[in-house]
Amino acid sequence: MKHVPILILDFGSQYTQLIARKLRESGVYCEVVPYRENIEAIRAHKPKGLILSGGPASVYAEDAYMPDEAIWRLDIPIMGICYGMQLITHYYGGEVIPANHHEYGKAKLSMTSCAIFAGMHNDETVWMSHGDRVSKLPEGFEVIGTSENSPLAAIANVAKNLYAFQFHPEVHHSTEGTLLLKNFAKHICGCESSWNMGSFAKEKIAQIQSQVGDKKVLCGVSGGVDSSVVAAMLHEALPKEQLICVFVDQGLLRKNEARDVENMFRLLDIPLITVDAKDQFMQALKGISDPEKKRKVIGEKFIEIFDAEAKKHSDVAFLAQGTLYTDVIESVSVKGPSKTIKSHHNVGGLPDWMRFELVEPLREIFKDEVRILGLELGLPKEMIERHPFPGPGLAIRTMGEVTQEGLHLIRETDAIMQEELKASGYYNKVWQAFTVLLNVQSVGVMGDNRTYDNTVCVRMVESVDGMTATFAHIPHDILERMSRRMINEVEGINRVVYDISSKPPATIEWE
Repeated sequence: MKHVPILILDFGSQYTQLIARKLRESGVYCEVVPYRENIEAIRAHKPKGLILSGGPASVYAEDAYMPDEAIWRLDIPIMGICYGMQLITHYYGGEVIPANHHEYGKAKLSMTSCAIFAGMHNDETVWMSHGDRVSKLPEGFEVIGTSENSPLAAIANVAKNLYAFQFHPEVHHSTEGTLLLKNFAKHICGCESSWNMGSFAKEKIAQIQSQVGDKKVLCGVSGGVDSSVVAAMLHEALPKEQLICVFVDQGLLRKNEARDVENMFRLLDIPLITVDAKDQFMQALKGISDPEKKRKVIGEKFIEIFDAEAKKHSDVAFLAQGTLYTDVIESVSVKGPSKTIKSHHNVGGLPDWMRFELVEPLREIFKDEVRILGLELGLPKEMIERHPFPGPGLAIRTMGEVTQEGLHLIRETDAIMQEELKASGYYNKVWQAFTVLLNVQSVGVMGDNRTYDNTVCVRMVESVDGMTATFAHIPHDILERMSRRMINEVEGINRVVYDISSKPPATIEWE
């Protein structure tokens, strides 16, 4: 088993994988394992440090999540975050109580001169998200950080190399959180900065070769960043005759997207099979309004088509997908008890009869890391900078039943929005931008006539990794141009609204 410098025990936080991402940014390799990982498996990785993540449970609950007690005797540094802090406190004899009120959002951290804060500035912003709090320090611990609502925001037993934080350094809103994690890994644990996306690419290519052997891989591509990077990795890893790239035009794509995908793969010199399945998908989606059902129907239809295509070739044993960790963590609990938010087509919509083994080389990295990886593999920058696009496509940007008329409205309004964003220079300043058909009609006036037409919502967000996001502060004159053009140029639209919710509590996509 390979050496893993930092192991992260997942207690169910939605942010757990962000800890790994921040450490990787610092060049320190780490892996996430379930909180219940047995001590033999932990020792086999020969970690130099452990990080205990946050989580939804309470340490005093009857069914509290508890790690193998032997971790406390490993004699290596341990950092606890939120629930991890409460675990450390509880194990070493302190007290944890329910807070008078949940603390959620930004706070200012006042810190001591502890080594783990090296290079950080006092009163920097941190992100709180907790319901319980430490009320009494364990013996041998001291307070190293406070906030207005958390007098014990950070504690430590320096002699035993135990550090615990009530806030979440891993989220983007904790302004110096990356430095805090880096200090723990490098200064406290003695880890080196030797990991990067180049080494990740080599490792994953070797894994693909080992997993696939001399069998063939069917790679489902959409033209988006994720599937294009997967195709490039497979193209690098395997002989041409072992790779079958299939693009399914399911009729749920943006304007001119099918043409753009085919041109892009031609430029990459990767053979591409295009399957026109528009009618099949529309028939399968007929009468379905529930978003979960839409996702599962689309996922199953994709696999049916891939299965039919695979039967045209011999020795196809694998299906490659561009699944990211954001897909996984919101869909299923794969590394711990994290709560399910919604199913994704890549991880929540696969039928039981699927006969393929999955190849998912991007499953544990984030979108920004995928973009770096794509550049490492030589993909063109204009492809890498494309906004994320969901596998279920425009079906989950239509509230309610999917119709050809509704898809037309989304395509045309989305194209106008993209044109205006690119013309204004804002396309690369936002993480993701799209329009949503609300299937809500409202009264309007055009000329001297009363209208009763559709409402389109414009959704634009700023994010680093897709796990948290804030709505983009786009200048009003740009939004006004978008709105005016959509209403004037797209028949059937008489109202445009702008979504100003953040994630959390909302998700980026509406469904």
